[in-house]
Amino acid sequence: MKKTKTETKAKELKTKNVKIIISGIAIGILSGLFSSGGGIIAVIIFNRILKLSDKDSRAMAVCCILPMVLTSLFFYNKGNYIDWKLGIPCGIGGVIGGTIGSIMLQKINDKYLQLIFIAFLIYSAISIIR
Repeated sequence: MKKTKTETKAKELKTKNVKIIISGIAIGILSGLFSSGGGIIAVIIFNRILKLSDKDSRAMAVCCILPMVLTSLFFYNKGNYIDWKLGIPCGIGGVIGGTIGSIMLQKINDKYLQLIFIAFLIYSAISIIR
């Protein structure tokens, strides 16, 4: 039996929604384990699996990070892992840096953005190994 266009579109939408939910769960787990590392993985997942552009992938990662950060913050605070005297000034700096980075994102060519991201990942990997 041949499927209609509507049935095919409905199946594609369902498959995409399942990918989105599974991606969100994976990103959430990684964010809970590695904090901002979940955002890095989110960019890769949105770009490669969900086929978003580089800039859209970064924007969606930020959209997902806020609820994940708030949830993680609750549990990290509950476990007394947060030094608020250090965290609040860093958070203020993060807001300022996030604003600057968002403005820069709009002006950077996608190819350069990829190269900067790759360099950051390599630097991060080397830093972790040391």
